[in-house]
Amino acid sequence: MRSHRLARAFEVLAVFCLLAVVTTAQGADPAPRISRLDGSTITAQQMDATVDRLLEAAHVMGAGVAIFHDGGIAHLKAYGLRDTEKHLPLTPDSVMTSASLSKAAFATVVMRLVQQGKLKLDKPVYEYLPKPLPAYPRYTDLKGDERYKKITLRMLLSHTSGFPNWRAFEDDHTLKIHFEPGSRYAYSGEGIDLAQLVVETVTHEPLTALMEQELFGPLGMSRTNMVWEPLFESDFANGYDEYGRSLGPEKRTTPDAAGSMQTTLHDYATFLSAVMRGKGLDAKMTAEMLRPQIAIHSAHEFPSLDTESTTANDSIHLSYGLGWGLYSSPYGRAFFKEGHDEGWRHLAFCFDEMGTGILVMTNSSNGEGIFKPLLDALLGPTHFPFEWERYTPYTELPPLPKLKEHKRVRLTVAQLEKFVGSYSLSPQVVLKVTVEDGRMFMQENDEPKQEYMAESEHDFYSATLSDEVTFAPAGGSAAQVMVLHADGKDFRLKRLP
Repeated sequence: MRSHRLARAFEVLAVFCLLAVVTTAQGADPAPRISRLDGSTITAQQMDATVDRLLEAAHVMGAGVAIFHDGGIAHLKAYGLRDTEKHLPLTPDSVMTSASLSKAAFATVVMRLVQQGKLKLDKPVYEYLPKPLPAYPRYTDLKGDERYKKITLRMLLSHTSGFPNWRAFEDDHTLKIHFEPGSRYAYSGEGIDLAQLVVETVTHEPLTALMEQELFGPLGMSRTNMVWEPLFESDFANGYDEYGRSLGPEKRTTPDAAGSMQTTLHDYATFLSAVMRGKGLDAKMTAEMLRPQIAIHSAHEFPSLDTESTTANDSIHLSYGLGWGLYSSPYGRAFFKEGHDEGWRHLAFCFDEMGTGILVMTNSSNGEGIFKPLLDALLGPTHFPFEWERYTPYTELPPLPKLKEHKRVRLTVAQLEKFVGSYSLSPQVVLKVTVEDGRMFMQENDEPKQEYMAESEHDFYSATLSDEVTFAPAGGSAAQVMVLHADGKDFRLKRLP
């Protein structure tokens, strides 16, 4: 399938003419000026100076920035590094983990299937499945709660299903419906994953193939996939934590509509341009996707189930569409999507009537700290709900806590092998422990492996994160329980048979 992609890309781009004036990192002409929302302009040199200054001040390793005008790409450039150890520059074609930017791309594909008559937004999703939803291993927790029969694709894409963001964050790590489906907004990756199950069941296609057929291929997104591909090895970015420690790339092997998509600045900008220009969806479907489905009155997006409410965003009519956040401004309606994962922070938002917008993709957990000053400088006042997103400018953030000091001890291979195995927090979260060349590694699902160093016979700490683990028992038998100490919480995982 991928072997035909480049040929198809040239054909489609010739027809769609998606890209307008493009300024790239190679051979950029500093003379062109980019229009801001208030009618003023900014030169490419001023943009470069602004981005470079913010990256250095906020300790962000790299950032890709795309500016849109009349629905086309008016500026496209990457700044900073994709690998600090090798001093490799980030490029517009560097593959990055998109995190939740994946959800908007997936929602667009769902709307294409609705347009084709293969799906209906308001049909209860359980009716698409050959078995009752609780009969599926991932959804056994819903047995006895008949409210699952009310959940529709519209609810899943607008985050009104009643699910938590992720069950792993629940005290008992089980999946529950927390409120009447459709009654309020609560961001949920679990909801997007259920939509993925429905889509794969109806189409009889795995998500990777479906996204390629319906979106990536037609738009010529040749360096985008829902899983890692060997061709990405030529140019990819490492993610970096708040302290500047490398987390490496995320070489996902399992497609996840909620966040596994690997993409580039160039490819995702192409996708956003297509959305603004109505490419791939007819006018009716585009309007439905970007129509408010639910008003948002929560004080913040996260924690998703927090009941604290506010009227602070009523003036901008903050709401959610199908896969996209929405708000109103003096410049017209805006749609937006965020991406947030360890080592990756992204923001895409566009004023669809003007065709003006911005895409910022960073390979740093500090990335959100530059969003407001960057948008203010490059676009002018946007009325974006920064407070609701908890996007605190880097100048207002407290100092990072001092890293805990550890004293490493050496264990024999025989001692380390007591901990080898898989440990489960929930059916969706499994940590695999391996020993390689006398060193111990842990891997969550198919995310990058992380080395852990011994501090005692049963206590370990991450070489690159602030996480710690304790194994029990500490005697001669194999460990049966792992306690993960992360983000100020303790997570108890049991060894799988």
